[in-house]
Amino acid sequence: MAANRETIITIDGPSGGGKSTVSRMVAAELGYAYLDTGAMYRAVGLQAQRLGVDLADEKQVKAMLAELDLRLEPANGDTRVLLGGEDVSATIRSAEMGMVASAISALPLVRQKLTQLQQQIGARGRVVAEGRDMGTVVFPQARHKFFLDASPEERALRRVAQLREQGEEAAYEVILAQIIKRDHDDSTRAAAPLRPADDAVLVDSSRLNAREVTRFIMGSLQ
Repeated sequence: MAANRETIITIDGPSGGGKSTVSRMVAAELGYAYLDTGAMYRAVGLQAQRLGVDLADEKQVKAMLAELDLRLEPANGDTRVLLGGEDVSATIRSAEMGMVASAISALPLVRQKLTQLQQQIGARGRVVAEGRDMGTVVFPQARHKFFLDASPEERALRRVAQLREQGEEAAYEVILAQIIKRDHDDSTRAAAPLRPADDAVLVDSSRLNAREVTRFIMGSLQ
């Protein structure tokens, strides 16, 4: 059953634009569920890595997806990611897994499987869906769509700070190069490329903090 378009909010954008933090804050303000679709792709990437799946081999990818046990559960304003019952929420957050997620998200079989799962969650309504194709492919019927962006340099600075807060070493030049490559890969892939929906509100967060972006989005929902 399709959800009421009024109760789905999509927030798309490239890596490091702040959409995860903003999506959590908007969901908390509204009392909505937070749908972290990027985490879903990272989890599938982790599964492929663990199983040694050759991403160029369609049979292997199909077999992996057929056995995929992936669940998202709310957890204190955030989302727990369970893979085969194991909480992999922290494991999937490395920069390496971000690059793996970008590669696996280019596979039509993977996108089809996860789009179905995402739409099942969205059918319940009252959801803030964050990702790269939420407004264009997964929930094109949503009334409220936002595309959150920032310069690659600013996004690299934010990512480095985030990783260091988590106790990980991070070199700015390496992270910047990864972000530029991922932007290119995500925006040029054949399956659901990264781009704003035609009716999305564009938000440049280069000079705005998460609270300011959240305030803008909340004001736009009135």
